[in-house]
Amino acid sequence: MGESTNKARVAEMGGEQMTQPQVVDTLGGRMHVRWEEGAAATPHGQLVFFAEFLAATGVFDRWVSTCPLEYRSGNAPHKRDVLGTLMLGLLAGHRRYAHITALRGDALAAQTLGMHKIVSEDALRRALARIDEPSSTSWMRAALMHSVRPALNKPWVLDIDASIKPLYGRQEGAQLGDNPAKPGRPGHVLHTFWVGNLRLVLDVQVSAGKQHTSLHAKAALGRLLDELEAQRPTLVRGDSGYGNEGILLELEQRNQPYLLRLRQTANVQRLVARQFERQDWSRADSHGCQMTEDWLQLHGWSKKRRMVIVRQRVRGGVARERRMEDGQLRLDPQASVCEGKRLWEYAVLVTDVAHPIEAIGQLYRDRADCENGFDELKNQWGLSGFTTQDINRCQSTARACALVYNWWSWYCRSANPTQRMEAITSRPLLLAAVGRAAHSGGQTMLYLTPLHGKATLLKSLIANIRAALKHVKATAEQLKAADPWSLLLHYVSDRIAPVIGPFRPPTGLVGAG
Repeated sequence: MGESTNKARVAEMGGEQMTQPQVVDTLGGRMHVRWEEGAAATPHGQLVFFAEFLAATGVFDRWVSTCPLEYRSGNAPHKRDVLGTLMLGLLAGHRRYAHITALRGDALAAQTLGMHKIVSEDALRRALARIDEPSSTSWMRAALMHSVRPALNKPWVLDIDASIKPLYGRQEGAQLGDNPAKPGRPGHVLHTFWVGNLRLVLDVQVSAGKQHTSLHAKAALGRLLDELEAQRPTLVRGDSGYGNEGILLELEQRNQPYLLRLRQTANVQRLVARQFERQDWSRADSHGCQMTEDWLQLHGWSKKRRMVIVRQRVRGGVARERRMEDGQLRLDPQASVCEGKRLWEYAVLVTDVAHPIEAIGQLYRDRADCENGFDELKNQWGLSGFTTQDINRCQSTARACALVYNWWSWYCRSANPTQRMEAITSRPLLLAAVGRAAHSGGQTMLYLTPLHGKATLLKSLIANIRAALKHVKATAEQLKAADPWSLLLHYVSDRIAPVIGPFRPPTGLVGAG
């Protein structure tokens, strides 16, 4: 008997077992199991409410209609199916195209989004490859700006950051760069532009691994500020990778206020050494930080700029690493290293805003909140995943990830404006539920079984979302020319503002010295 015949018999026997109930002895007793592969069920039952959110605001339809993807074959998948599959994969927390296979049987989720089917991982890869880089850039950047811009009428802060996306193959742009987490591992660089007050993404630029310096983000930063026009940020804030002459000139040419950290180069270290001799340090604030300032022109700069030096006592938990003669590493505690001496942690900031130095230190400390957002995007939303051989598709999926993240962030804010919900908690609460559909009399009844322990809270959050959408629909009926998405963002922003408050720089001027 041949191998093909054996496979046929095994498949036939497996099919018979599938149709008959199986007796399974569990720790809780005997159960009878029957497979129902064609049942209208989904593990993401609450996707129906998010689909209502997308339908009422029109953002998903707008994204699909403006997509430059084109097919000539009649057997090709629809654009809506391709983009809907990508969005479902991102919502589910997937990081690889291969994970799309886990969604293929969820026909109910596809129906909820108006899709014909969920496409395969290969179809998704091929579809993204058909979109050239200029078309993808203009399409995705316009969608990202539209997802945030209506909320930028209040004062806000633009945070910029560069993070590393490790790579494990021979992808385009996989180069050895500044990767402190995984030394020696090639990667891509993600230059991210962030609305600090709201934790929303304005743009993500994927660059080769060696292009981690601010030089490769300068053009994107200037282009973004020009597009914002009257809605420019009150402040541009960045870490030490952006505190250099090139970025400073780019901002100063546009009269854009900034607060950037400087790298601890030899010149900066000499500056700090001179400042430590001063006796006019400010009193320690609630964080134990002291500050002083000066107007200096570093080597390579075109003019003097305001420098703020922030220092903080290191009170404990410090040790020095020392290698012994036998090759073993040993950590010496602080007392044995610098007994009787003070240890200081310091940072040097450059700014052109005329606020008191105490306010400058607090403004930069506030940047720590956006670091949590960068971490969430990379680890909970797959920004560092969905890798292909060419960098163009990596760029497209990175911006798609940021776009879906923005949509979901506004969805969660509609549910609870008083709290910022991360994906690791919001997905199980607002997305996961066993859903089973029943069709009768031309109607579809969806039965939801939430598995979360806070079902009562969940229902109140869904009620808040639907109240926001009800307001949008009622206003859109009266104002025919109004954009439903803008109406929603204004509605939610008005409820966020009393909680976190807009960015209000402290008053008070300082002399130029």
